[in-house]
Amino acid sequence: MIVFFVLFALFILYVINSMTDALCSQKEIPEEKQPKVFRTINILITILLTSTYVKVLFT
Repeated sequence: MIVFFVLFALFILYVINSMTDALCSQKEIPEEKQPKVFRTINILITILLTSTYVKVLFT
């Protein structure tokens, strides 16, 4: 179960990062602000994936 969830989480992070890159390009976000955008989105997605795993683990 944990192997499946880790692979799923890595896939989700890859897709979200690809979409974030497209968003930065489309909205012409300056290069100096892009790392903050990526960091914020990655932290939020990681929190979401962790809470989902805990919920699945204990239900």
